[in-house]
Amino acid sequence: MSEWKLKQGILVTLVIFVVSLAVGVAITVIEPSIGQNFLLLFKDTVVDEIGGAPAPLLFVSLFLNNLQACLLLFLGGATFGVVSLFILSTNGLIIGSIVELVREQQGPVFVLVAILPHGIFEIPSFVLSGALGILLAKSLYDEWNGSGDAATEAAHYGVKFLMYVLPLVILAAFVEAFITPEIIRLVT
Repeated sequence: MSEWKLKQGILVTLVIFVVSLAVGVAITVIEPSIGQNFLLLFKDTVVDEIGGAPAPLLFVSLFLNNLQACLLLFLGGATFGVVSLFILSTNGLIIGSIVELVREQQGPVFVLVAILPHGIFEIPSFVLSGALGILLAKSLYDEWNGSGDAATEAAHYGVKFLMYVLPLVILAAFVEAFITPEIIRLVT
């Protein structure tokens, strides 16, 4: 795998994620109840499950949740990228919608404080996982057309996942569990 192919995959993934974020924001500006529904869904599925947990348990829960999402983004490439693109765009849409709703209610400083500390690790882990998923889909397509070896490429992508995504997911979970709550307490 060339670094050029990886950069192209990252660019495609980043564009899809940013566009879906923008659509999520726009939808919530137009119809705030959509953002409220996404926020309730997020609270029911994530916050209620791990909210109030001690930081070490929160770290493990966040790590496992984010690792699962990254694995699905990467391995979703085996569906010729359909699952990867669906997860990426759906997450972008929901995150954009929730961020806009929280920005309206709490202000932009709160949003930055709540997302930026761990987001500098978490977002790149998602984008890179999605890029690896897209590259996996491309390698399957190439092999299907007789010009590639998807198994060899998948092994290379798996190594990249372990080298880059896994440490980012660990750092993001650590910061989100131990540091972000303290920063939020200072601001609120």
